[in-house]
Amino acid sequence: MTEIVIASGKGGTGKTSITAALGVAAGRRAVMADCDVDAANLHLLYGPRHQEAHEFWSGKKAVIDQDACTLCGTCLEKCRFDAIGPAETTSRAAGTLVVDPLSCEGCAVCYHLCPEDAIAMIDVMAGEWFVSKSRFDHWFVHARLGIGQESSGKLVSKVKDEARAIASREGNPFVIVDGPPGIGCPVIASFSGADHVLIVTEATTSGAHDLQRVVALARQFEAETSCVINKADLNDDARREMERFCDANEVEVIHRIPYLPIFFEALQEGKTLLETGNVEIERAMMDIWDHLERNTSPR
Repeated sequence: MTEIVIASGKGGTGKTSITAALGVAAGRRAVMADCDVDAANLHLLYGPRHQEAHEFWSGKKAVIDQDACTLCGTCLEKCRFDAIGPAETTSRAAGTLVVDPLSCEGCAVCYHLCPEDAIAMIDVMAGEWFVSKSRFDHWFVHARLGIGQESSGKLVSKVKDEARAIASREGNPFVIVDGPPGIGCPVIASFSGADHVLIVTEATTSGAHDLQRVVALARQFEAETSCVINKADLNDDARREMERFCDANEVEVIHRIPYLPIFFEALQEGKTLLETGNVEIERAMMDIWDHLERNTSPR
């Protein structure tokens, strides 16, 4: 199978809109995976019907045993994240120390230093992941990371592993991944094992800088890399800078899309770009997919 990751240096470039359209163009030949688990939104366009739902457990948080705690204050003093403090709810006894789960980083310093062994480190349900069928009848794997959780890279890996397993089982020749924006840990997890990275950027000064960072990261994984410049008519100087960079680094610019309000209109209506009736954008999406289908192959 061929795994294609759609990436961007930041949010707002049109990455997810383009990913959704490419999935429609590929049809049931592709398994879709939404690896933007911190802010997943591909499901808003795909209308998934859940076939499976799973809890995702990762990391630990501190909890204070109120019966064993003597209020010595050691944990309060040593917690560098200010995650421990007096209880503020009426259900707790006055003066009780509690751990704020959103602030706790799970470092376990309080657990190791408590003289009364009054602190335990408990497993945390960090999110959920789902195997679904989209309204286009794709297999679609997606996830939801819990508020304040920091296991996004691990959850991305879980989503990708499941998408690959489905593609292998069902004989799907493509896995198309909506990657997270940026170059952080979840992006690294999404690039791992990818055959091709398609970078969606926009013709701005920051877009040119982000393009360079994402290309450098993709090269670390030895993935083939190509580029789509969205909003290509916003800034001619920035677009030319991108084109020069891509030419110098053997990154093919496979399409230049002008600024089109249809991107926002389609999102508001919950439609993919191939359902808008806009001939220009529909032709662009089909051209991009035809290029990827012809020019990508598994390593």
